[in-house]
Amino acid sequence: MTDESTWTRRNVLRTSGAIAGTAALAGCITGEENGNDNGDGNGVDGPYTVSMPPVGEVEFESVPQTWAAGTGDWADMGIALGQEPPAALYLTRRLHTGYYDDIPDVSVDPDEIDSLWDDELTREEFLNLAEDVDLFVMDPNFLKGRADWSDDDIEQVESTGTPFFGNSITSRDYEWHQDYDYLTMYEAFEKLAEVFQEQERYAEFETLHDDFQSELENVVPSDDRPEAAVLYPQIEDDSFLPYVIDESTSYKHLRDLGVEDALANSDVEDFHATRGGVDYETLLEVDPEYILLRTEQYLTEEEFQQNFVEPMRSHNVGQELTAIQNDDVYRSLPFYQGPIINLVATQRLAEQLYGVEDDLFDPQAVSDIVNGDF
Repeated sequence: MTDESTWTRRNVLRTSGAIAGTAALAGCITGEENGNDNGDGNGVDGPYTVSMPPVGEVEFESVPQTWAAGTGDWADMGIALGQEPPAALYLTRRLHTGYYDDIPDVSVDPDEIDSLWDDELTREEFLNLAEDVDLFVMDPNFLKGRADWSDDDIEQVESTGTPFFGNSITSRDYEWHQDYDYLTMYEAFEKLAEVFQEQERYAEFETLHDDFQSELENVVPSDDRPEAAVLYPQIEDDSFLPYVIDESTSYKHLRDLGVEDALANSDVEDFHATRGGVDYETLLEVDPEYILLRTEQYLTEEEFQQNFVEPMRSHNVGQELTAIQNDDVYRSLPFYQGPIINLVATQRLAEQLYGVEDDLFDPQAVSDIVNGDF
């Protein structure tokens, strides 16, 4: 790490404490310069406020230095903004860092990011972590909905001076956030850029993304689009968890690629609605043209074929599926995608669905933005 990779210290409602484990922060964004100059050209040196539903107005006395994130989408956004990876994540395995392999001079070691979820998400765990990080990039309603936290629990953690800032943008189906102000990926990304005072990096990404969308318009047909079922395989049980494509950020890559939902017009309901799965026989009744499998951990293509496609191909009913017979079973993204992972995964799937041979975006341009060379 160079001197440019160190940050200006922030105090939010508290005096500074020792930062434990700074040298052990997860991974290192490689390159000549990390570019994390916290505000050069962005115009804010003193206290500033950023608004985010549902947390409202959050005031920062200076730019956050260390942080933890709830989910991999927010982690990817922070990394895209030139920050060190978060010190901790809700579930580290759901940050699929293998997608960074397609971007020069950008790498993250997930083994060096602490995972917050063991048996439960405890208030004590967060109170301890608040001694080392300046910001929880996490929706507090997630903790109340998934870990039965109370408002008092949230307030006690925030009283340490480490605030919450986030919005659960990856799903619209959980009961605890049905009535919600949702943000698109880039709306959320822009908010986080304000927090880290990296508006120029955000603007560069936004321009690159707009150009990428223009390239996609030349690839995606106006009609006769691919029809796919998004499934989470339960190989040992010969079943699948079904997911219906919605407007959340979890499916941005599929919407951008014009993928039609094979489950939407069937009797199969989304997993979030029923918490149930479907067997091979039910899947054969739908018989989607393509099958897109979500996996908990990032897999190489060889691992994906061996662990998931081969068992389907050898199953007496599975082998009758059109997608299996035509070798049209592909990896879909996990639930959590930020701007870098979205670009790479969309490119890969465009190659598989539409036979795209050329890059629809410039990986070196992404690297340059992350590393501050712009």
